[in-house]
Amino acid sequence: MQTVDFFPPVVDDPYWFGAIAVANAVSDVYAMGGRPLLGLNIVGFPIELPKDILVRILKGGYDKAAEAGVLIVGGHTVDDKEPKYGLAVTGLVKPGEQVTNAGSKPGDILVLTKPIGTGIITTAGKNDATDAATLERAIAVMAQLNAGASAAMTHVGVHACTDITGYGLLGHLRGMMAGSGTSARVSWQAVPLIQGAWELAEKGIAPGGTLRNLASLQRWVTWSARLPEKASIVLSDAQTSGGLLIAVAREKLNMLQLELAKHGVGTVAVVGEVMDGRPGTIEVTQ
Repeated sequence: MQTVDFFPPVVDDPYWFGAIAVANAVSDVYAMGGRPLLGLNIVGFPIELPKDILVRILKGGYDKAAEAGVLIVGGHTVDDKEPKYGLAVTGLVKPGEQVTNAGSKPGDILVLTKPIGTGIITTAGKNDATDAATLERAIAVMAQLNAGASAAMTHVGVHACTDITGYGLLGHLRGMMAGSGTSARVSWQAVPLIQGAWELAEKGIAPGGTLRNLASLQRWVTWSARLPEKASIVLSDAQTSGGLLIAVAREKLNMLQLELAKHGVGTVAVVGEVMDGRPGTIEVTQ
């Protein structure tokens, strides 16, 4: 399998930008139950900026790739007005054993493996509107590989999976439900948030991508009248290198939870269930 992803900086620190970009790029392979093997660097960098910045970006990416067992075998760099970095990734999965985002079945339980809120927090960070501890928590979430979560789900056997990135939790869930011909119910109170994200959302902080996500979801999502005012913003928040959202048969839920814990996955949140409803629709309850 092959995949590619790259983007401009989401944090100011060049090293962590590089590490996050690589964690994000290999995530698609993990979401399909595969193992990433090789990577090609993709770099856009302003020629007038100090080259030490580029060195630190590439070092962050190299270290994260090494953690994932990925060998960076080359790449390409161009002069660009804004720094950009990512990887083209080649991975391996046994034919017939790949996990897609289109196999959910009514009755499945939805499990999320990372808290959300990175879009809100990094936007606040760019505007000096949050504290260092909150930003560090978001960086730790984004830099975490989905390797353990992927290994756990492939061991157990699940019906579907997607990683949570730019379309946000509900956007990626909607895609999963549409592809599977199913609908979903999500409990707002069950969704894990990075500490500090809610307070920033209440202040009106959100990236443009999050607001576009929310607008695109209106015809697909039914919101409980009892939800807090900013819940829809948070659930639509555009993530970078988010966790895996897994649809697992109810009878395998306990086994999946045990395997995720065994593989060191710190967040194992049961956030909802799959239903037999209009394909692609989502009900959000309190």
